Amino acid sequence: MKIKVKVAEKKKVTKHISTEFIKLDSFLKLCDAVESGGHAKTVIQDGFVRVNGETCLQRGKKIRPGDSVEFNNTIYTAE
Repeated sequence: MKIKVKVAEKKKVTKHISTEFIKLDSFLKLCDAVESGGHAKTVIQDGFVRVNGETCLQRGKKIRPGDSVEFNNTIYTAE
């Protein structure tokens, strides 16, 4: 018996930031990817967030235009 697994396409969202950078936890809140700052802290520290393709455990990581943040099957790009 063969089992087929269908992998969902990742959604892509672009968010404009008007400053030089924004901290990762604030960026997730700006994108409505998380419910609160506490939720952002938890998902980041638990390793569920990737920045530019690498797992990031720093909630204060500076996100600059051109960076991509992946969480919950969605890729958020700062511009």
